[in-house]
Amino acid sequence: MSNIQAGVLAGALRFAFGLPGPLRRLIAGTPIRLDGQDLHPEAQLLLKLAHVSGTDWRTKTASESRLDLELSSKLVGGPKITGIGARDLTIGEFAGRLYTPDGLAPGSALLIFYHGGGWVTGGLETHDNLCRFLAKEAGVRVLAADYRLAPEYPFPAAVDDAAEVLRYAVAKAEDLGIDAKRIALGGDSAGGNLAAVTAHNAEIDIAFLLLFYPGVDASVRRRSREIFGNGFFLTDEKMDWFLDQYSAGGRDRHDPRLSIMLADDLSNLPPTYIATAGYDPLRDEGEAFAERLAAEGVPVVLRRHEGLFHGFANVLGVGGIFREAVSEAVGALRTGLALANSAQDVAETA
Repeated sequence: MSNIQAGVLAGALRFAFGLPGPLRRLIAGTPIRLDGQDLHPEAQLLLKLAHVSGTDWRTKTASESRLDLELSSKLVGGPKITGIGARDLTIGEFAGRLYTPDGLAPGSALLIFYHGGGWVTGGLETHDNLCRFLAKEAGVRVLAADYRLAPEYPFPAAVDDAAEVLRYAVAKAEDLGIDAKRIALGGDSAGGNLAAVTAHNAEIDIAFLLLFYPGVDASVRRRSREIFGNGFFLTDEKMDWFLDQYSAGGRDRHDPRLSIMLADDLSNLPPTYIATAGYDPLRDEGEAFAERLAAEGVPVVLRRHEGLFHGFANVLGVGGIFREAVSEAVGALRTGLALANSAQDVAETA
């Protein structure tokens, strides 16, 4: 699909979301209620339009799936957020991008953000506007981390690359304009998995962990996969396919570097904010992870967005409920980094 066609579809989406509420509800169809929660009307409308236009995320080849995610990102990501400088970097064998809010002084905190996409799809462009939003609204530098994708580079290639990004940030702190003692890690979905695994194995103290609907346990099927496994963007079939591409047919699904829930001890993880979506097959494992962290003494905030589906963090260009959910996470990030900074100041003056 050409950029012109994508632009036309994006315009049609914005037009549909600009219609009066009754018309939007008519297009979306009969309200959906599952597991004691209502699918938000804006989420239902977006899913309906994606299905009608043929742009929903279907199971195809790796290259086709990558193109699908690129297209959907263009459709729902919105106009490029301004007031942010972006500098492309080379980190080892792959690319990165540093986002700096205009006027931000050197020595800021840094959020390293690992993109989602099932370890198979996604990249700097699919998550560009999300990283811009996080940088601008949180007032921090954001380092977007690319990494090698499966099936060409199966597990643990992405884990190794994620760790390399952290080492790079520490080594290049002065050039990046960041305080190496205030580094947070974040990610969505598979990127949330990589952020959590990297934090768990890090040789430095991580200031904060920001996770959007992370995949943290590939060893079992939880109830949310059965309830929301079809019709809500990320499907049960797609999850199995992603894991097969990444973990060589399932051989590595009990490795804590993939299923971090199986790690013996998680008490070394930093304060963590976990956002889950009510209509997400991954919901229950993300929430079980939050419970595990709390039980092991890790400060953790869990926020379930009941009416939303997997992938909501990238939907910044249509509807208000999606942006509100990401803004809430930004508030948690700002608070977490501020507290980390205060703790650092106390430690240095003690």
